[in-house]
Amino acid sequence: MASSVIPLERLGGHAFNHRTSVELEEEYDRLRDLARAEAEKKKSCFDRAHEAYERGDGAEAKALSNEGKRHQAKQAEYNKKAAEFIFRENNAMGRIAEDTIDLHGLFVEEAEDILEARIRDAQARGQSHLHVIVGKGNHSTGGVRKIKPRVEQLCRELGLDYATEENEGRIYVDLGGNRVEAPPPLSPQPDGHQSHSRPQKRPHRPRPERPQRPQRPEEPEDDGIFGCIKACCTVM
Repeated sequence: MASSVIPLERLGGHAFNHRTSVELEEEYDRLRDLARAEAEKKKSCFDRAHEAYERGDGAEAKALSNEGKRHQAKQAEYNKKAAEFIFRENNAMGRIAEDTIDLHGLFVEEAEDILEARIRDAQARGQSHLHVIVGKGNHSTGGVRKIKPRVEQLCRELGLDYATEENEGRIYVDLGGNRVEAPPPLSPQPDGHQSHSRPQKRPHRPRPERPQRPQRPEEPEDDGIFGCIKACCTVM
């Protein structure tokens, strides 16, 4: 039985955007390690379920499949806790600018879901732009960026123009549907953060309709990572 597997890597301090304690790094790694262990158990169960089915033992196949699903649920639970943990740490108020979201330490699917929720929240609040920290991919497998291409894809799907900023680890996203030729120059702020002046924009032109993104199954709301988007990233 095939299953989608998110690569689980030990990231430690590379997942944080700031100096942090060993305890915080160990907690993040602990949660990801627990998720990886559940993923391995899940795969073992599904593989054995397939073997049982092939030899005609339907009862054993069903039992192993159900056990695999339980491990799959635990894997998702631990990854969700890790994502909430790292997102809160990297996006705490006062740690980054109010018009910025940091996706360090998140898996690609997690980053996409969180960014889309933040974009929609920011648009509802009338925010004009968003800086998305995606990293340079220095700590990705083979040095290949994974989050940046997905962020760019999401922006295209939402009809938003964007541009890579000077340090190449951030993307400037215009939330008003305007076209952006280049991100505006950075200017220092009294609080130590850097912000952009108003960008040069090309006139808005209607874009051709795109097929809608497939809807993911709805999940009940909780006080987890989507709840903390407003708390961590409220734009006054």
